Amino acid sequence: MSDIKVIILDVDGTLTNSKKIVTKKTKNALIKAQEKGAILVLASGRPTSGLMDLAKELKMNENNGLLVAFNGSKVVDCENNKVLFNETMSIEEGQAVLEHMKNFNVKPMIDKDDYMYVNNVFDNEINYKGVPFNIIQYEARGGKFKLCEKDDLAAFADYPLNKILTAGEPEYLKAHYKEMMEPFKDTLNCMFTADFYFEFTAKGIDKAKALDSVLIPMGYKKEEMIAFGDGHNDASMVKYAGIGVAMANAVDDLKAIANEVTLSNEEDGIAYTLSKYIKGIDI
Repeated sequence: MSDIKVIILDVDGTLTNSKKIVTKKTKNALIKAQEKGAILVLASGRPTSGLMDLAKELKMNENNGLLVAFNGSKVVDCENNKVLFNETMSIEEGQAVLEHMKNFNVKPMIDKDDYMYVNNVFDNEINYKGVPFNIIQYEARGGKFKLCEKDDLAAFADYPLNKILTAGEPEYLKAHYKEMMEPFKDTLNCMFTADFYFEFTAKGIDKAKALDSVLIPMGYKKEEMIAFGDGHNDASMVKYAGIGVAMANAVDDLKAIANEVTLSNEEDGIAYTLSKYIKGIDI
């Protein structure tokens, strides 16, 4: 049995199943792990507001849990909502990205306070796997945002942004992402976070940097960490943690660098792996 003190969890496709819920077995395993002294870290592309309910469901607000939001550009303490790390793009960088996105058939989304801002709330669908998918509703509901329209997001964004999310049809993004990121490839982090999402954050920002910036000063060691993920944006943390775990439903690139591959997010892969490493967790 390993001495795991930090359990790091991507959310969508990892912690939650296709219905966006945490299954009973996984929830029980994670609560039990905290009772045994481990802390939980949710590390997601989601905004902080889209992680709070999950954190409370997992009792992270009672057990020193941490939220790594916006793919690593912000870290918040669940117990007191204190911001422990925050690295945004400059106002000029954010505006330049939003200006450049006007050249592409994508739907940019940015947030401020309780609102997510888009160009047109009715231009909200992409064709995904052959069916219409209301991507703006999906993102707004996931982040617990109200919606607001702005004709010119670049002009509106006169404040530092943690993240700029662009949504588009997977085939289109695959064909155009290099042009989308070309002006910013040396100055910002530009990455796919799903096949229908391409996003921009500050240079050097990823989940591993956020973890390193917060957990190491707290006294934790990499060898005491286990990280679970399924997507390209989980690669940095899966490599960073002492034990990096890819879900069975993960992209092949992540499976290739992980220490091990567990069951899928539909099959309680997190609980299954934790039962091997933490005494007293049974599934």
